[in-house]
Amino acid sequence: MTEILWHGRGGQGAFTAARLLGDAYSHKNGAYSLSFPSFGPERRGAPIRAFTKLADTPIGNRSEIKKADYSIYLDDTLLDTAAFDELKNGGRLLVNTSKKYDDPRIVAVDAGRIAREVLGLPITNTILLGIFAAVSGEVSLDDVAYAIKRNMPKKLHDKNIAALSAAFREVGA
Repeated sequence: MTEILWHGRGGQGAFTAARLLGDAYSHKNGAYSLSFPSFGPERRGAPIRAFTKLADTPIGNRSEIKKADYSIYLDDTLLDTAAFDELKNGGRLLVNTSKKYDDPRIVAVDAGRIAREVLGLPITNTILLGIFAAVSGEVSLDDVAYAIKRNMPKKLHDKNIAALSAAFREVGA
């Protein structure tokens, strides 16, 4: 099973991205996913976490992820050294940031810049999905585009698909 932990702030779309990833993965024959949020009565802007589990067999474990294969940060202000504690051996951090890191476990991409250029808004969730697709190989761009078309209003399809494609190219895939 591949486990993905999403970090964001209320209103940034972390849970939406978790659900889109699950849908992108599970539409393949013999694939299963589980996506769920972890938040309470927090307000917009408060830190939240969401989870996505991907597997080729039915997923029985519905608990929160403690150690992830990928931990994705929509907001780099949430990133601290404890982030490495939540990774499995060989795990990776995907971070929306303009900072540079000299650590092979960190994939840092200025998703905010891509969002402003492509979407005209500072919404980075589909951009991080494109980065995840490029880095993980778990889903293709076509898989994620499929999920966007199934789950987002039609007026958002073209820009979000362009945003995830731009992110995929940015990582060099």
